[in-house]
Amino acid sequence: MDKPYAIGVDVGGTNTVVGIVDKRGQILINGSIKTAKHTEVENYLDELTKLIDELISKITTKDQIKGIGAGTPNGNYFTGSIEFAPNLPWKGVIPFAQMLEDRTGIPVALTNDANAAAIGEMTYGAARGMKDFIVITLGTGVGSGIVVNGQMVYGNDGFAGELGHTIVRRENGRVCGCGRHGCLEAYASATGLARTAREILEKRPDAKTILRDIPAEEITSKDVFDAAMEGDEIAKEIFEYTGKILGESFADFVAFSSPEAIILFGGLSKAGDLIMDPIRKSMEENLLPIFQNKVKLLFSELKESDAAVLGASALGWEVR
Repeated sequence: MDKPYAIGVDVGGTNTVVGIVDKRGQILINGSIKTAKHTEVENYLDELTKLIDELISKITTKDQIKGIGAGTPNGNYFTGSIEFAPNLPWKGVIPFAQMLEDRTGIPVALTNDANAAAIGEMTYGAARGMKDFIVITLGTGVGSGIVVNGQMVYGNDGFAGELGHTIVRRENGRVCGCGRHGCLEAYASATGLARTAREILEKRPDAKTILRDIPAEEITSKDVFDAAMEGDEIAKEIFEYTGKILGESFADFVAFSSPEAIILFGGLSKAGDLIMDPIRKSMEENLLPIFQNKVKLLFSELKESDAAVLGASALGWEVR
């Protein structure tokens, strides 16, 4: 009998969100638990299983669930493990899929959070019908999910597609959270954009901007966006600079896999044309002529609050 539901689990550093999803991509019910309060993964999984059981009991029965898909930081699709995730409380290699399957009795598949977003776009969102595309997640970090010939690219070990950690500035590059210098993530994430704001304010003490009303260390990407929307020239310049770097990187990514589209997802993408216009200009200027005016730049069609759960749930349909 065809099972009508799948479960998506989005494991974040702070919260974990669970949703039951039908075949049309509707989230019928959801709930969340605090990830960070559990120093022991066993206790965390016990609470997660309790939530999953509660949600199922309100909608259906366990035998109607096709599978559980989980999107996690440093999730390895091949092994079903979370491996050395820096922003989770449990260290080392956690056989997450097997541990959750043992508790719930439902088959579990796992991938990293950016790949889950790409699967979500392909199943329910802006990439429906596409066989070659890249999803770039612009949040606290820069993540990416790459699809070639209709297949997620996982690579030899399950970790392919760390485009946020390609080097964009070799000379005096910013220190990245990964410990290296000059990564795209250090410039084009929400935190990277705030760093750009602080650098500009420090280097140009005479520049007039409403961002000076905020203590430098407290400036966020949202503050820069709000200032730009009020016509602040420095704030607009910060978005120009960020978009320029993203566009240069996108031109490199296109040379590698020739995608039909690059889809922007996550907090920074909410800036709309402020970020998209400089990306498009910079990308086209840096593309090989054979690729110019071919690659679509799109925003995600999934609500951010739903996308991670939807993407993870799409894995649940595929699970054995």
